[in-house]
Amino acid sequence: MSAAVLEARDITRDYHVAKGIFGRTRTVHAVRGISFSLAKGRTLAVVGESGSGKSTLARILTLIDAPTSGTLSIGGEVMDIARSGVTRDMRRKVQMVFQNPYGSLNPRQKVGDVLCEPLLLNTDRSAAERRALAQEMLVKVGLLPEHYNRYPHMFSGGQRQRIAIARALMLSPQILVLDEPVSALDLSVQAQILNLLADLQDEFDLTYVFVSHDLSVVRYIADEVMVMYLGQAVEHTSRDAIFSDPQHDYTRKLFAATPRADVESIRQRVAERAARAVGSAA
Repeated sequence: MSAAVLEARDITRDYHVAKGIFGRTRTVHAVRGISFSLAKGRTLAVVGESGSGKSTLARILTLIDAPTSGTLSIGGEVMDIARSGVTRDMRRKVQMVFQNPYGSLNPRQKVGDVLCEPLLLNTDRSAAERRALAQEMLVKVGLLPEHYNRYPHMFSGGQRQRIAIARALMLSPQILVLDEPVSALDLSVQAQILNLLADLQDEFDLTYVFVSHDLSVVRYIADEVMVMYLGQAVEHTSRDAIFSDPQHDYTRKLFAATPRADVESIRQRVAERAARAVGSAA
């Protein structure tokens, strides 16, 4: 296996919340002791219910928030943003794709400006070079070079998410953190975006951290799965192992509470509802 490109060691993140105007401050442990390593070119899916700490962990991994304690390393280099801030070099290592393709793009910016902004802020490339790279990236995500001069409102949700992915790739990062990147899209569009992400991962040898609550999506895209509960990682193993034989009680409950989408499962649920209806009528 390749050397780890992303390593987290005992990562914690605490928030101090005041109870009312005169109340005492209490500490919320959003992330508690998360440790993992991820090899180059692989995908780690992070799953769990709302409030489990998934998005907080994503913000730490993308250097938006500093951990309260613990160590985060990318490519063997410790990312201590609490001490040094986020440097240009750090920003080029990891980027994020957000859930909402409608809210993550500035409606006042043309697509070309959206894509060129990371290059403008983090590199010394000329305007002509930035434009050429942006148009090339549009093609790689399945759009056209002439889309460079259009505004986000002129695109569908799936096309906007392609633009968001293109923006995340402009700095040639090693790692993409994707926070529910297809949950706001129609099912047919979800499949297109997932296929695009798989193709881009192969082309650029990208490492993904894929945050999701949708287990069918996780089963399709992940190499490894980490299950979070109340800020902790309660299970972390290969995709095949966790879907065939989940070990932790919370993982089993989480999987059992997720409706299966295969035809036989749908037929079974319809038959059960029909039987209940007959029983009620009787």
